[in-house]
Amino acid sequence: MENILIVDDDAELRELLQTYLERNGYRTTTAADGRGMWAALDRHQVDLIVLDLMLPGDDGLTLCRNLRAHTTLSSTPVIMLTARGEDMDRILGLEMGADDYVPKPFNPRELLARIKSVLRRTQGVPLSSEATQTKFYVFNEWGLDVVGRQLVSPQRVIIALTDGEFRLLRVFLEHPNRVLSRDQLLDLTRGRETIPFDRSIDVQVGRVRKRLNDTGPEPSIIKTVRGEGYVLSTKVERKTELPKS
Repeated sequence: MENILIVDDDAELRELLQTYLERNGYRTTTAADGRGMWAALDRHQVDLIVLDLMLPGDDGLTLCRNLRAHTTLSSTPVIMLTARGEDMDRILGLEMGADDYVPKPFNPRELLARIKSVLRRTQGVPLSSEATQTKFYVFNEWGLDVVGRQLVSPQRVIIALTDGEFRLLRVFLEHPNRVLSRDQLLDLTRGRETIPFDRSIDVQVGRVRKRLNDTGPEPSIIKTVRGEGYVLSTKVERKTELPKS
């Protein structure tokens, strides 16, 4: 049973979500603020964090950013709860490393669907039989270490990736020189059921471009195809063994 950590200063909402998620087969841990969140993470193995944006002390954006910088917790999935429902809040949350967001007020069934979706994604992106044998991708002098889930720069510098960044880049590497629509990228990276059009994939693409130093007016590795989506425009080599350091 996956353990969901609920971080929200609204005691009534914490109790409601705890009861609902446990009825649907999850274990839950709760915290009212950032201090409680860190304490819970010290005591428990957590598979996903439901994190409110507006909290006393450190807010959800700060906590998410600190999670992504943490040595052992950086890949823990995070779903952000945004009370104001503003696009800027959602974009900031995604830029800080959140895997998804749910605006308040929300139906618990919607949150449950998002939790299942994110957990499915963290368990693996649909891969071809050839891809399951690939341990290292080489492209444009960059490398992606599938085992370590990290990026290797042309200068051999190791760059840590969030779970969302790793999965998105791996999908591009599995489909080089092929235009992928936003809906296709959402399906392949998030395993989500059909939902209203979601621009969050654009934020994730922007983050991966930053990792690749591909942020000029006309990116050369991950190109935008206006009206269609994105394409990884480079040759990709697959390695079944990790390169020797």
